[in-house]
Amino acid sequence: MSMNSTDQSSYPRADVAPPSGKLFPHKHLLGIWGLDPTAIKHLLDVADGYVDLNRQAVKSTETCRGLTQINLFFENSTRTLMSFEIAGKRLGLDTISMSTGTSSIKKGETLLDTAATLNAMHPDVLVMRHADSGAVKLLSEKMDCAVINAGDGRAEHPTQALLDALTIRRRKGSIHGQTIVISGDVAHSRVARSNIYLLNAMGARVRLVAPPTLLPADIDRLGVEVFHHMEQGLEGADVVMMLRLQNERMQGAFLPSLREYYHFWGLTREKLKVAKDDVLVMHPGPMNRGVEIASDVADDLDRSAIEEQVEMGVAVRMACIDVLTRDLRNGERS
Repeated sequence: MSMNSTDQSSYPRADVAPPSGKLFPHKHLLGIWGLDPTAIKHLLDVADGYVDLNRQAVKSTETCRGLTQINLFFENSTRTLMSFEIAGKRLGLDTISMSTGTSSIKKGETLLDTAATLNAMHPDVLVMRHADSGAVKLLSEKMDCAVINAGDGRAEHPTQALLDALTIRRRKGSIHGQTIVISGDVAHSRVARSNIYLLNAMGARVRLVAPPTLLPADIDRLGVEVFHHMEQGLEGADVVMMLRLQNERMQGAFLPSLREYYHFWGLTREKLKVAKDDVLVMHPGPMNRGVEIASDVADDLDRSAIEEQVEMGVAVRMACIDVLTRDLRNGERS
């Protein structure tokens, strides 16, 4: 059984030009919400070029030489933190990753006091991840430099959505018109929310597949189709994005057991038979094999793009840093 919600009147439209005339008229990257398709496409186009650079023997460039990047992560991260570090260094930035466990934050310093301290050091890019939704936006209001959201609570994870979009575009040729399934713990996933915003803005058909307990309360306003049975949701799908169970954000009982969850909502070869023959399988990581995805599906070289997503992550983060510092490098930012 599906539940349709197609009111997307509040989404940016592809025929609306950026008000400033710039392809990316924003100081920060705090989320996908609010970005028009022109801005999204520009970031993806720039990232495409960095994919080619990253596959060369010499991967470094002096595009951002002399600038400083601070990575401030209040939550543990492997893929996102490492790819931002690599991205900054390949662009020539002086890149520093700040450990919140040994900082003054551990001693009780407030987020705004931390922002004031960092701002006094005159960084050019601040990349931040925080467990609270809206924390990155709050900090950005106190910083003179460009701020990139590396994930805030359940709100958004914009660079993950961009790297997913780049993966789809390179594999499928286009995002527009693709039937894309997002399945799993949607309620607690900032990745899902950013992807829904981006895919809708770029003209994809978005389906969510999950048990009712793992869907967000505002599902009726997200412009998606909702399914509670995997086979129905997967029928004719071009792309399937699986999400892990975010146990660290769950308060209360959402599932009877992991075994039952895998039986009904885990992605297996058998369930994939109803999707298109060339269906693309994706996962933002880290994966829980045997919970939301079977190992033989995750490791299927013909269908799985999971390792490619990691590769695209470095290119996308290079593009975001590059684009957000262009005015500064051109002497246009006050």
